[in-house]
Amino acid sequence: MSVENLAATQNNANGIVIIGAGLAGWHVIDAIRAKDKDVPITLITTDSGDRYHKPMLTMAISQNKRASDLVRATGVDAAAAAQVTLLANTHVVDIDPAAQTVQLAATEQVDTPAVFTYDKLVLAVGAHPIFPKSLPEDLVWHVNHIERFGQLQEKLATGSQHVAIVGAGMVGTEIAEDLLKAGHQVTLIDLNDAPLSQMLPPKATARIAQAVKSQGINFLGGYQVSSVSRINNSGSDNDNDDEIKGKLQVRYEPVPSTTENADAKQPATLIVDHVIASTGLTVDDTLPTAAGIDYNRRTGIVVDAPTLRTTADNIYAIGDCMSINGVACRYVAPLRAQAATIADDILGLEHGGYDHKPPMIRLKNKAISVMATGTPQAQGNWQVTSENDDELIMELLDDNNDISATVTIKMPPTPKAP
Repeated sequence: MSVENLAATQNNANGIVIIGAGLAGWHVIDAIRAKDKDVPITLITTDSGDRYHKPMLTMAISQNKRASDLVRATGVDAAAAAQVTLLANTHVVDIDPAAQTVQLAATEQVDTPAVFTYDKLVLAVGAHPIFPKSLPEDLVWHVNHIERFGQLQEKLATGSQHVAIVGAGMVGTEIAEDLLKAGHQVTLIDLNDAPLSQMLPPKATARIAQAVKSQGINFLGGYQVSSVSRINNSGSDNDNDDEIKGKLQVRYEPVPSTTENADAKQPATLIVDHVIASTGLTVDDTLPTAAGIDYNRRTGIVVDAPTLRTTADNIYAIGDCMSINGVACRYVAPLRAQAATIADDILGLEHGGYDHKPPMIRLKNKAISVMATGTPQAQGNWQVTSENDDELIMELLDDNNDISATVTIKMPPTPKAP
């Protein structure tokens, strides 16, 4: 943060402050600027603020795309175009909702913390990966931000490598196929017996598991990782083998409570070049706690559904960091509608209120087509409506026998022989 930017921000007191420059934060800026070209906006972000489409991260390695290829506009250029004051690489350490102030951490350019006022505040801070104790952050990658993706992509660009992915939800399953297509050896490890098992019933996930395995991905279902360690000259079972020194040793063991034929499974060790965590997301509690707003670490910041206001006056939340009726909102599709609602509410314009509808969920894998609507969850009264070798359609019925979710799984057509 430069002294000039700090001064500009303080001169724009009582304007709109947005914390977080991911898709959600930039969507809010777009929505406000579509209706008001002049209201002061300050965007505060811990990174550069570059605009990019995060869902592309799970598909980019096989397309040989670098992080720079995914950037649609730098933060500086995007801020200039939107007439926004950008405070990049800047951390917010405190929010005082009574005084309507935001406090920034001291930086190399500014020795003392900066405090300035806001009229309206939008929290677009997203969610960050969960790292269980068995997955040390200094040894394990995640693909949830373009900077970390870029670092991993550079490592993988040196040639074919063995990558273990821990967690076979949608992101883990998509990354597994992407890495395989890029020529890497892939092992996918999950607590459950099949991918997407927390979202879909066994009849559906069994088809996904079959498709994943048919590609050549080594799927280890019903296992939990107990440790990840660097192989060096001391302490490793394999420390005399020069070929594996510097690689990672992954120890995993069966999960008896959730695994079929658990007695037949034994603890084992895997030697890999990289480990990627895809074990879920959580919302950091620092800012919600500081602001005194209702919050759940698992699902996020509680908002009023029609307005996306938090429980503190003049503070809103959007995207991955918020929850509606106890359900986290972590899909990209609704962001435009959420941003439009916040923009109207901030600007005092009449609006019909945000109507949250779960978006269609699509697994971006070529080996199998998976589409889900509503709010799918593994447990419940799932009914088969159509089933053959190429397609499976199921519906989830609630207590009133109304459809609350559907899933359609299709096998891709077999390529014709030349």
